[in-house]
Amino acid sequence: MTQQQSRSCPPRSRRPLPQASGHWIVDTPIANPMSSYPEYKTSRRAWGINALGTVVVEVETESGAIGVGISIGGEPACYVIENHLARFVVGQDPHCVELMWDQMYRGSLNYGRKGLVIQAISAVDLALWDVLGKISGKPVYELLGGKTKGRLPVYATTARPDLAKKLGFQGGKFPLPYGPADGDAGMRANIERVKAVRASVGPDFPIMIDCYMSLTATYTIELARRIDREVENGVKWIEEFLPPDDYEGYAEVKRRVSTTLLTTGEHEYTRWGFRQLLEKKCADVLQPDISWCGGITEARRIVALASCYDVPVIPHGSSVYSYHLQYAFPSCPIAEFLILSPGGDEIVPLFGKAFTDEPLPAGGYIDLPRRPGFGVTLNRAELDLRRPFNGTLPRAMVAAAEADKDARTPTQADWLARAAAIPTVKVTDEEAEAARAAAGGGAEATAGDAARASASASASGAAEA
Repeated sequence: MTQQQSRSCPPRSRRPLPQASGHWIVDTPIANPMSSYPEYKTSRRAWGINALGTVVVEVETESGAIGVGISIGGEPACYVIENHLARFVVGQDPHCVELMWDQMYRGSLNYGRKGLVIQAISAVDLALWDVLGKISGKPVYELLGGKTKGRLPVYATTARPDLAKKLGFQGGKFPLPYGPADGDAGMRANIERVKAVRASVGPDFPIMIDCYMSLTATYTIELARRIDREVENGVKWIEEFLPPDDYEGYAEVKRRVSTTLLTTGEHEYTRWGFRQLLEKKCADVLQPDISWCGGITEARRIVALASCYDVPVIPHGSSVYSYHLQYAFPSCPIAEFLILSPGGDEIVPLFGKAFTDEPLPAGGYIDLPRRPGFGVTLNRAELDLRRPFNGTLPRAMVAAAEADKDARTPTQADWLARAAAIPTVKVTDEEAEAARAAAGGGAEATAGDAARASASASASGAAEA
């Protein structure tokens, strides 16, 4: 395969497109981290769930192949990509996904590691895998090792699991309406909601509860116990019930609840975060978002790590990005699809108008066409895309950037000699004491004082000689 270089990494932002008033995902009761504040509990838009918008990254090779990656982050993510991450991608061989990921991650450690920066890295990484598939003529799942299953089953996340069952999905997940701030009345209303959902779909259809980081360990334990006692046929799992950094809380709930599966990971980042969840035995199932956790490069490590603990990975709904990963690994048994129609009664693309050909589930399965990369086409004609920042490495500077990279790369011998070349002056205890005395006897004398005392002593010694 011929070597090609990445020519550019231009991220574009897409303004937040809030769902219409009354949409189930923003304007129905959904327990969330801000539910304890009355002024923010009625709508998730009130506290800014859609504040950042979307980032769209394109990478282009010298031969003109273009890869696309999408995550959240909007203009802030664009700034990070244009002004920092681009230097690790522009001019690089697109096959070197591990190298580029490692450099982007290590280069941003001082302010990254989780959240926005990892989402920005994810968008770049996904674009790289997309272009790598296009220049090789293969779908991403083939680059990852090929299909491990003939078809990929799909469950739906929705306010209406009854409609999801009618649409052919193989399970339905719904949001928990109320949290600890709603007291005992809220707990009773939660149990009634679970009963109503179970009654609407019958005893055998799997149902799950999404708690969106909103509960406490004590509340979750009580919720699980009451579901077990009061809801016949119960639920398959309870998801993301604590803030993502509460590893001890997750472990405590896992120790004390055995009547349902416990899942988390949607808002966890990189293999180091997931290692915490695995080592502390926090969950029965892990749910990374492939467009947030570090992209395909990091997600495949997370899947491999989880397999050592026999923990399945069922990614948070990431459309084609999760489908390709899940087809390639046997420990990814079922996919999530978010039903984003306002009433939960219609299957619409997860990414809205972002792609012209996003594959959609049918009959409870997602079938991927055998197209290069992720197999989707950016819908430039209908998207409100803006490039808010012009990075420091436009296409015309690629050759200069490569030359500069070579010039600033030392040989091993030169590098190892540099520390020895740092000037040093031997300072004795007596000289340090003299420096402290000269500074007034305090303990705050500096190394410079001692060095000056040493230099004076050396000069004096030379004169006497």
